[in-house]
Amino acid sequence: MSLPPLVEPASELSVDEVRRYSRHLIIPDVAMDGQKRLKNARVLCVGAGGLGSPALMYLAAAGVGTIGIAEFDTVDESNLQRQIIHGQSDIGRPKAESAAASIREINPHVNVVIHNTVLDNDNVFGIFEQYDLIVDGTDNFATRYMVNDAAVLLGKPYVWGSIYRFDGQASVFWADHGPCYRCLYPEPPPPGMVPSCAEGGVLGVLCASIGSIQTTEAIKLLTGIGDPLVGSLMVYDALEMTYRKIKVRKDPNCAVCGPNATVKELIDYEDFCGSVTDEAAEAVVGSTITARELAEWIKEGRDIDLIDVREPAEYEIVRIPGSRLIPKGDIVSGAALSELPTERQAVFYCKAGVRSAEALAAAKAAGLKNAVHVQGGVLGWINQVDPSLPAY
Repeated sequence: MSLPPLVEPASELSVDEVRRYSRHLIIPDVAMDGQKRLKNARVLCVGAGGLGSPALMYLAAAGVGTIGIAEFDTVDESNLQRQIIHGQSDIGRPKAESAAASIREINPHVNVVIHNTVLDNDNVFGIFEQYDLIVDGTDNFATRYMVNDAAVLLGKPYVWGSIYRFDGQASVFWADHGPCYRCLYPEPPPPGMVPSCAEGGVLGVLCASIGSIQTTEAIKLLTGIGDPLVGSLMVYDALEMTYRKIKVRKDPNCAVCGPNATVKELIDYEDFCGSVTDEAAEAVVGSTITARELAEWIKEGRDIDLIDVREPAEYEIVRIPGSRLIPKGDIVSGAALSELPTERQAVFYCKAGVRSAEALAAAKAAGLKNAVHVQGGVLGWINQVDPSLPAY
C-alpha cells in the first residue's frame, strides 16, 4: 500500500546538491520535492556490519540529511568479506567511526551522528526518538525484538533485513499501518536452533542484495513514493535467483501491537531469547573447563575423547589437535549417541561454547555423567593456547 511521505521537505537544495542529485531530480516520482524530503530526513542504522554497510553507503549517496550509526563493535579482518564500508586500514577501529569516515567521503553534505555504544533498554528510546526511520541491520534475536518493541512503543517505522548463507529476507514493520516483527515471529526460535552468520556463514554479496532492498524501502517511506513492504515479506534465494513476496498480516493477538497487548514496556530480551536452553545451562554447571585446562589435560595424557560438535566446513578451517567431529545436531537428535565414548571422558567443544553446551546436555541425558565442555570453544583455544591457528 502507498503511504504519505514520512518527512516534510527541506526549504531548498544548494547548487552543489542539485548537481550531485541530478539523476534523482529528473525522475518524476522523486524530483525536487522528494530530494528535499531526503535532505530533511533523519535515519538511524542499527549496526554497521553486513547489512549496515550497503545501507549506510546508499543512504549517504541518496542524500539523506542526517544518518545515525548505532554500533559498538570494532572492525575485524573476518568482517571485510562482506562489510564493505570498512577497509584493511580500519582493522581494530570502532566500526561506527570507520563507517562515518566512509560516509563523509561519499557525501560531505550528510550529517553523521555516531552512537558508539551497545543499544540496550536504557538508551534505545533516547536514541530512536532522534530519528524518523530505523534501518535494522542487527544479527541477533535479542536486539531484533528490542528494536521492534521500541519502534512500536514509539510509533516509529523500521526497515528490517536478515541474511544467512544464500538466503535473505526483508520487510517494513510499522505498527500504525501494518504488522510488526512479532506478528511475523511471535516467539524467538529455541536457543541454538538457528545458527548465526558467525556459525553458519553468509555469502558476502548477499548483504548487498538485502541491504539495497532496505535502503530502497527507506527512500520510498521518506519520500512517499511506491508501495513499501508494509505487510509483505520479501524472501530472496541467491542460489536460485528468485524473489518471493509473502503476505504478512497484523496479528490481533500480538503481544506488543495487538489491541490487547501485554508488552507495554521493554523487557529482558536476553532472557526472552535465551543464549542457551535451560537444560544446557544446567548441564554446564560443574562440567566446564577452560582451554588452558584442556591443554593441561592433553599434556598430562588424560584419557579423554575430544569431540568437535561444529559443522564439517568449520572443522576444515581450524580444529583443536586430536579432536574428532560429531556435529551437535546428530548428538541432540540422538543419531550419533552410539558414537559417544562409554569408558573415556567426553570433552565437547564448538566455536564459542554455545553448541557444545547443548551437546553436553544431550550427552548427560544419555548417561555420560562425567562429560564436560570447553568454555570459549576453539576460539578460546586460539586465544589462550595456540594463537598461530586461524580464527573465523
